[in-house]
Amino acid sequence: MHYSYPCQGTCSQQVDFDIDEGGNLHNVSFVGGCDGNLKAIGKLVEGRPAVSVAALLKGNLCGMKLTSCGDQLAQAIEYSL
Repeated sequence: MHYSYPCQGTCSQQVDFDIDEGGNLHNVSFVGGCDGNLKAIGKLVEGRPAVSVAALLKGNLCGMKLTSCGDQLAQAIEYSL
């Protein structure tokens, strides 16, 4: 199933991703933000269990911000499950 989640508190505005029937992540992409770093996140999590990715990235901060793009992806996954 395809999901779109509006990011809050980050440079990226939105994260899009798919979760397959087995609970694995695919096609993670961000709108806005640090292009190279966010493409790398998508490559690193491709095909991995969504629940594991959320647990790994949850609480990751960006500088003085209270969240990060990775943390927003974790929140998006949790929201979608």
